Amino acid sequence: MPKSKPVVIVSGVAVAAALLGFVSFTATKPSSPGASGSSAVAEVSVDPSAGVYPELEAYARRDASDRLAIGRADAPVVLIEYADFKCGYCGKFARDTEPVLIDKYVADGTLRIEWRNFPIFGEESEAVARASWAAGQQGRFWQFHKAAYAEGAKEKGFGKDRLAALAEEAGVPDAARFAKDTDGPAARAAVREDQEQGYALGATSTPSFLVNGRPIAGAQPLETFTETIEAAARSAAAKGRP
Repeated sequence: MPKSKPVVIVSGVAVAAALLGFVSFTATKPSSPGASGSSAVAEVSVDPSAGVYPELEAYARRDASDRLAIGRADAPVVLIEYADFKCGYCGKFARDTEPVLIDKYVADGTLRIEWRNFPIFGEESEAVARASWAAGQQGRFWQFHKAAYAEGAKEKGFGKDRLAALAEEAGVPDAARFAKDTDGPAARAAVREDQEQGYALGATSTPSFLVNGRPIAGAQPLETFTETIEAAARSAAAKGRP
């Protein structure tokens, strides 16, 4: 959502916020083995508009200069992810599901993924969120994201030395600039903006997602995301979008 545009929760947005808040609280873990592919929020029906709140599509920034996004700015489908680097289920999504979505949908221009820092686990969550933003300023956000979500990474903590090590692993070229940016006012403002957007939507835990205005809560199975993305792409095509 553009910085100049306030978050206004009305009609469908209010309904979606309540729904996302409830399901985010009760369904923040993957479905149990044998459960169906779709979650209570991301139910994909014959009608591709079911469960979609058009007002929420405006939360996609579609800024070509956004260092914390991947995919075409004009892609027909935008997946917004609200996540915390200390969240185990966010890590599962990052390792198991997101790479498949990038290979299958980002690569062919269907999907854009926009990251929102949504730290909810205290001081270290805030610090690593700012560090990810700082890595992004040097074009290494997604490499930092991969390093921070690697198996066992969060168990090592996100203290200052650890953040520096992750930046090095991610190939951030200027360590001094990274350290300065991580503790700077611009990083704090960027993380705060993302947090405020997530809270306005009713997200209470991580990960939470929006796919062209359709809320999804929790690290749901891959099928939930593929069905939702494909339904959104069909809907966009029917409306004459690229």
